[in-house]
Amino acid sequence: MPYVKRWSPPWTITDGRAGNVRQAVALASALKRGAHQPLVLTPRAPWRWLAPRWLPGAARGFGEAFQQLAAEHPQLAIGCGRQAAGALRELRRGGTKVVQILDPRISARHWDLVVVPEHDRLRGSNVLTLLGSLNPVNDDWLACGRAAFAAFGALPGPRTALLVGGPTPHAPWHEPHMVQVFQQLAAQLRAEGGSLLATTSRRTPPALVGALRSAFADVPHVIWGDGGDGVNPYAGLLGWANRVVVSPDSVNLLSEACATRMPVAVALADQAQARLAQFQQALRERGRLQARWLDWHTDGRIEPLRETTRIAAEVQARLLPV
Repeated sequence: MPYVKRWSPPWTITDGRAGNVRQAVALASALKRGAHQPLVLTPRAPWRWLAPRWLPGAARGFGEAFQQLAAEHPQLAIGCGRQAAGALRELRRGGTKVVQILDPRISARHWDLVVVPEHDRLRGSNVLTLLGSLNPVNDDWLACGRAAFAAFGALPGPRTALLVGGPTPHAPWHEPHMVQVFQQLAAQLRAEGGSLLATTSRRTPPALVGALRSAFADVPHVIWGDGGDGVNPYAGLLGWANRVVVSPDSVNLLSEACATRMPVAVALADQAQARLAQFQQALRERGRLQARWLDWHTDGRIEPLRETTRIAAEVQARLLPV
């Protein structure tokens, strides 16, 4: 009987930032090799400054927990972000198969696979490109969101999910303009009926949370603005939404919105610059974004943007053959 190698669950290696953790965990979960094992790095100088460039002593340069993991030579590790890229290089020296998510800004040859968005310039035989970012959104994830927040189903339709991030250098929108977005969407809901399912992020200016509550005070709604609102119902918002509005500043938020089967619009879309603008244009070319703000319509069945499954299949084929 032929020998079949049994792969243990993958490790996810990150700096603890939510966006990096989300992408690493999404890919690890999509491989379906058991529950991932997370490790948050605690790098110290000079490794923290110079990652992903390799320096002697790297095994101890990213924290005690990482030093112990490196000594164990795990089979597979998935990392996201610059610090993770440095740690993965050290694991690979010990024989671990490693997958780096996001451009490490140096040659891709130091990792087994590198996963980057299409709008990045990095290319190579071991580079996998995707439209948008890795995320967990699929039909099962959305169904779990609906089950966890079943009460949202009682809200009147159409239910509009509103995902608000915050200004960035590549999307430098101003608070008064976002307040106008709130007012326009609230006016549409008053005129046509329906309800709002909204969430903000850590980057959302605090004053906007109050403006959001004020704009939709007389409209049926659920608004999650901070930790004081309890558990973030994000999966429930996307699970129960009939349409989705996203601020223009986050590839992650827009990727997750477009992974649903709902029509998606970008508020203040003209504020997106550089890679964000390129990403939006690619989605428009695929027919995945509404052509005009608040002009909701669909031409037939919507094909969700779900790149995580495809990337996981590539990783499986290249690194984890049966």
